[in-house]
Amino acid sequence: MSTANVYLTVRGIDIDVIYKDIKNLHIGVYPPLGRVRVAAPNRLDDDQVRLAVIQRLPWIKRQRDKLRAAERQSEREMVTGESHYVWGIRRRLKVVERPGRAHFEIDGERLVHYVPPGTAAEKRRDLLDKWYRDQLREEVPELIAKWEQTLDVVVPKWTIRRMKTKWGSCNRETRHIWFNVELAKKHPNCLEYIVVHELTHYFERTHGERFTKFMDQYLPDWRSRREQLNAAPLNTEAWS
Repeated sequence: MSTANVYLTVRGIDIDVIYKDIKNLHIGVYPPLGRVRVAAPNRLDDDQVRLAVIQRLPWIKRQRDKLRAAERQSEREMVTGESHYVWGIRRRLKVVERPGRAHFEIDGERLVHYVPPGTAAEKRRDLLDKWYRDQLREEVPELIAKWEQTLDVVVPKWTIRRMKTKWGSCNRETRHIWFNVELAKKHPNCLEYIVVHELTHYFERTHGERFTKFMDQYLPDWRSRREQLNAAPLNTEAWS
């Protein structure tokens, strides 16, 4: 069965389109962030697919809302034995209560949390969130420097924030880039994909053919990285 891939944006929603030797068009909305995928017959063109998506937008938005509202993995209590992902690796948490500065260390397959006795779970979660942000702050500058040189661009500002439906975002006018803090839980390949993805928006606003050709040229395996990112589990999410 022959297939072809297209990347579209419809009313602000990113759409993966796969053209196949099939009779009918199918639209799916997938966890964890509501990714929309369309399987379309080869006889249709991009405009026809776009129209079909627009006609189904109310249903698509309802499905995405359900995913966002769905009960995710229970909120972490930050106690010994819990699992947490760090750069795509599942690690068991070990809590060590002792006086002194609270911090995290990776010890083999474990994530060790040193914390003063009596520290509440909410405070421990805040400390973990800060630690994830620190992990990203260590990795992002090197990746940005690499791709600034490769693409001959300058990134004047980047920020880490918690986002509900996007792994990254870019303001083309100010060239400000945002990264989802959840990326610290994913494989490093996923972070690099987001860096290149957002920098590509410096050259192309939409996810159309020009965007796809650009990604193919500079990061040929971007589709597999995107699948890896979207397939990886979100360990714990308490969206604010």
